This record gives sequence, structure tokens and C-alpha cells, in this order.
Amino acid sequence: MALALLAGATVQSLVGLGLGLVSAPVITLVEPRLMPELMLWLAFALPFVTLASEREDIDWHGLGWSLPSRIVGTAVGVVAVTVLEPRLLGVAVGGMVLVAVLLTWRTVVVPLTRTSLVVAGAVSGVTGTATSIGGPPLALLYQHQPARTIRTTLAVYFMVGAALSLAGLGLAGQLDVHSLLLALLLAPVLAVGAALGRVLRPRLPEARVRGVVLVVCASSALVLLVRSLA
Repeated sequence: MALALLAGATVQSLVGLGLGLVSAPVITLVEPRLMPELMLWLAFALPFVTLASEREDIDWHGLGWSLPSRIVGTAVGVVAVTVLEPRLLGVAVGGMVLVAVLLTWRTVVVPLTRTSLVVAGAVSGVTGTATSIGGPPLALLYQHQPARTIRTTLAVYFMVGAALSLAGLGLAGQLDVHSLLLALLLAPVLAVGAALGRVLRPRLPEARVRGVVLVVCASSALVLLVRSLA
């Protein structure tokens, strides 16, 4: 799990998301009962490391529209976790993200507007709470923005979003203290991964960041589909 978190934190430090893509499948294989709580705790912790070194390019206006709708999505996600079959949730979310990636890769450009931010925030709240993979909806919306804006804006969004999801699961009685203790034990790994990401950033040209973001989103969807159908 530590190696998976190291790789995921490195990828997220490079392009703004990726922790859940690499880590969630490994944690699910090792100990399914830790999901999604452990990933949510870690998703809450990593942005603090990112924002400690860069926070000038945060899109506060966009966050002002996407975060409130995340609250509504979180409530729906909590209900989904307690009511719906986990495999059905995984297939639905994975399929939705994969279709969105394919559409936006070449043909569809989703404008960064109040409406699109509200919708992305709500969808991310549902998927993040139900499957621990909540980054792709907002990342797809920000794919055409500068790399620093993507990284810092998503960092704030993940931090607040994970806190909301954890609060929702806590109110529903779905949290376990063991997940928190394990997250504290693994937290130093996140810091190492974030440092590695900063070292590797000069090797990733700005023009290629969008492609990497789309690849990470598509990979998240495929991993979730495989995990749900296995």
C-alpha cells in the first residue's frame, strides 16, 4: 500500500490528480474493508503538502461554484453507499467517466461556466463519496487550464471535498477509527511522493499536461470498471 501511495502521490503532484487511481485498486485488493474511508483520509491530507509550496494560481471563483454543489453530491453519495450495490455504483461511475473522456478528447469542449462547475461539483461529490474517485469530473472541466491552476485548484477541491465526504460517512456511521490511524501512519509517504512530483515537473512540458490529465481520468475509469466487474 505504501508503494502504491508513493506512486499515486507522485502522479498527483505532477498533474493534480492520480492518488486514487494508483492507490485505490491496491488497497481494495489488500483490505477491501478500508475503502473508501482510508482513501478519503489520504485525499484530505495530500493537498496540504501541495498547497504548502504553491497556491497563487487557485481558481477561487470556480471553487465558489463547485464546492457548494459538492455538498449536495456528497449527500447523494452517502445514500448510494448505504442503499445501492457497490458493483453497480462502480460500473456506472467508471462508464460515465470513460464516456466523458472520450467525448472531450477531440470533439467536445466543455466551457468553464457556473453551470458546468455546479454540475461537476455535484457529480464529483457522488462519485468521490461512493467510490473514492471524485477527481475526474472537475479535472475534465479544467483540462484546458494552466498546469499550476489545475494542481492548486484541484488540491483545494480535494481537501474540502474529502472532508465533506468523511463528515457525511461519519454521520451515517460508516467510518472506522482504524482507517484514520492507518492514514496517519502512511501520511509521510504522501510527502515523499509530493516531493518526487516536484522534481519531475520540469520534465513534463506544459503542452502535455492536458493529455496526461485525460489519460489519468480514463485510467481511473478503467480501473474502477475492472474492479467492479471482477
